Amino acid sequence: MLEKYGHGGDLESAAKAYGVKESAFLDFSANINPFGPPRQVLEQLEQALSSIIRYPDPGHRQFKSLLARKLGVEEDHICVGNGAAECMSLILLGLQPQKVGIIEPCFSEYRQLSEQFDIEVHSVRGRRDQDWKAAVEDIEELIQRVDLLFIGQPNNPNGVQYSLQELHKLADTAEQSRTYLVVDEAFIDFIPEQRQASLLAELEKYTRTLLVRSMTKFYAIPGLRLGYALAHPDVIRSMQRKQVTWSVNGLALLAGEAALACDEEFEESTLELITKEREVLVRGLRKLGCEVSPGEANFLLVNLPEPWRAIDMQRELGRRGILIRSCAMYPGLGQGHIRIAVKGPEANRTFLSKIQLVIDSFE
Repeated sequence: MLEKYGHGGDLESAAKAYGVKESAFLDFSANINPFGPPRQVLEQLEQALSSIIRYPDPGHRQFKSLLARKLGVEEDHICVGNGAAECMSLILLGLQPQKVGIIEPCFSEYRQLSEQFDIEVHSVRGRRDQDWKAAVEDIEELIQRVDLLFIGQPNNPNGVQYSLQELHKLADTAEQSRTYLVVDEAFIDFIPEQRQASLLAELEKYTRTLLVRSMTKFYAIPGLRLGYALAHPDVIRSMQRKQVTWSVNGLALLAGEAALACDEEFEESTLELITKEREVLVRGLRKLGCEVSPGEANFLLVNLPEPWRAIDMQRELGRRGILIRSCAMYPGLGQGHIRIAVKGPEANRTFLSKIQLVIDSFE
């Protein structure tokens, strides 16, 4: 198993395990925009290299100003972090919940961070017949038992959204129960705006709801780490009091500013590519006997045909230069579950040909 640190994208471990150079892998284990960073971002970084002799702005003012304008919120509703993971950490440190709720299967960092801070974790399970979403009634009951609840929107690893009506119901329950509802929207940019179910426009109404977003996936800058949280100003101040000064580096802030200034063509091209190529992968995998969850993000949850196990498929594809994410360790999922990123046409067709070769060679 490659997920030594609980995540995909560990090229160094893969290189040691399979004897393949890091640069030679097609990495389907990390969900990053297949176009790579926008041209404007790369140009900004090149021009800004000499700026590393200066400290970054500890108030993240320029980036925050551009972000507030793009999202239509006030700046005091924003906390900028060293990736979405730091924002989640600051939420736990700032709000100090005693009990955290999660909906499994989900992003491993929810449980990992909570346990790291000695917080009690409670959970409910998603159901296979609901594409691994949990029943809203079960989530509401969990909200009433905890101080803070994490929910993925779309959820990782299945890529499925809860409806806006369901989110309203959960946010209302959180307000009544005085529980914080943390909605992780790290991958929501990969869903066309008209299909996004988000409480962004109603944060003034829901004072105990927080949204967490990432700049690293859509704009392909995971090595720089940049994310942000949106919430009531009192909540934002609680988070910022726990933040280490200069936790967000200067190059990340400049890359974020350049990304926010990108024209619509980059966003439109990305959404068009992801929508088209996701369907290519779904059709190809189903032809091979795989069960594929109907996710809307830039990744797919796949259940391999029997008797294949995720760990065996990961090994066989790894030897052939393809990395996938095993999901066998996710509570609620099975030994045959994997997650793959949606990449560009050539990479996706290579993946489909390699996985078919593996399946055929062992029949």
